[in-house]
Amino acid sequence: MTLQERTEQQQRPDPDARESHARSWRGPGWGFIVKLVLMALVNAFGLMVIFSAIGSESWLIAGVMIALLVIADVVYFTKKALPLKYLLPGLSFLLIFQVFIFVYTGYIAFTNYGSGHAGTKEQAVNAALIQGERRVEDSPTYPLSVVRGFGGELGFAVVDGDGDVQVGTETQPLEQVEDAEIGSTGAPTEVAGWTVVPRTEVLTDPAIQEDVVALRVPVSDDPNDGSVRTRDGTTGSIYLSTLVWDEAADTITDTETGTVYHATDRGSFVSEDGERLPAGWYVNVGFDNFARLFTDPALAGALLSVTAWTFAFAILSVAISFGLGLLFALVYNDPRVRGRRFLRTLFILPYAFPAFMAALLFRGMFNAEFGIINDLFFFGADINWLGDPWLARGAVLFVNIWLSYPYWFLVCTGALQSLPADTLEAASIDGAGRSRQFRAIVLPLLLVSTGPLLISSFAFSFNNFTVIYMFNNGGPGIPGAPYALGATDILISAIYDIAGVSQGAADFGLASALSIIVFIVVGVISALAFRQTRKLEEF
Repeated sequence: MTLQERTEQQQRPDPDARESHARSWRGPGWGFIVKLVLMALVNAFGLMVIFSAIGSESWLIAGVMIALLVIADVVYFTKKALPLKYLLPGLSFLLIFQVFIFVYTGYIAFTNYGSGHAGTKEQAVNAALIQGERRVEDSPTYPLSVVRGFGGELGFAVVDGDGDVQVGTETQPLEQVEDAEIGSTGAPTEVAGWTVVPRTEVLTDPAIQEDVVALRVPVSDDPNDGSVRTRDGTTGSIYLSTLVWDEAADTITDTETGTVYHATDRGSFVSEDGERLPAGWYVNVGFDNFARLFTDPALAGALLSVTAWTFAFAILSVAISFGLGLLFALVYNDPRVRGRRFLRTLFILPYAFPAFMAALLFRGMFNAEFGIINDLFFFGADINWLGDPWLARGAVLFVNIWLSYPYWFLVCTGALQSLPADTLEAASIDGAGRSRQFRAIVLPLLLVSTGPLLISSFAFSFNNFTVIYMFNNGGPGIPGAPYALGATDILISAIYDIAGVSQGAADFGLASALSIIVFIVVGVISALAFRQTRKLEEF
């Protein structure tokens, strides 16, 4: 065979070489079809998110989603970038659920976002005018039908004084439609692009009745023109606000009292005498939220108490549970103890018990009125475990230790069984007693293997929201503390209280600022602790 023939043979495609199952059309071609279907679903979901973000003017989210969608299509429909085909899903979830959340939390920390400041300035103006709406005296009534849009949004179809049909929703002002039919009652019966809700459904369905009565449809883009509202779902009237918005002067005027509310750089409408309208908007406030954490006397004092208890709770939880776990591991690692397997099973039962259920059960057992703790262990004494700050702290610490020491029992048992027997034997031959062996050999070697776990356990206890919230909801309350902060609250539950998730009054900007500080504190402590564990390994 000549050199040329050998070269041509090497260049011919190998008939046995198979194309990737994800690109092959030979045979049924199922691999490519499956990939095509999956990517179609990904693109459909991505486009839905993009259009929703554009509709709500969330340009950052829309831009990120567009970039992710383009990258996904390029990666999975090209022969190159093979590693990215496996890495892209994980990187995408990391970006969405970790990086984006952290960046967004940082953004919120520099705003006044919260109750009364949850929207844009335009939304605040509309909300203020809605709150001051009154029905116009001698206002004519217009025949009206309740309609439902393609997405299920309710609206009104109104026949105006000229006999024209206008349709609108809460977010879309009234607009005239050409293709509509008017029934014998004078109300629209058919409207192009809309589904007319039957009168019987409006009159018999309480949920729709509630939505219809609360619905207001703006007359035009100008909020001063008022809105159409109805009480019976058959006729509508014009409602005008006693407040008038002057966009040029950036003011809202109360026509009944003559009070003028000026827009401030803090996202509120405030009058000259300091009266503030409830509706506001979120603005950038710089480092004000961080400053409030240290300069507001009521807040700073309560947070100082919460911070001290957080460190005490985390340190004691880790130290005591580790000590108990190590003690039981030493005892039940001794071959002289009979029934070790059965006893070990009993000791790890709390670890298998759900934490939130355990906290709820102990909450009932520590109750002063009907709890069994007082009846069985304190001869029926009236001890207010949940109402006294220090007793509540001791009780919740006991619950957390009861839940966590089995973990350390398992960890220390495994670590003890992996210790080099020859080292302990040599120490025993040299005359070292059990206590000396424990201090000089067992404990240092245990700390080397359990050090990272101790750090992670500290971080977990530092943010152990479940036990704190389910046991006593952070109570009892700290007198004079804002945001319903309590004696057993730790920083993570204090963030929950400040965010107002359960109380209704929310200050997400302040909660985000506190979250960032907690993140920094835990990160610094963890970094220092890992540095110490490296020293132990070198030792």
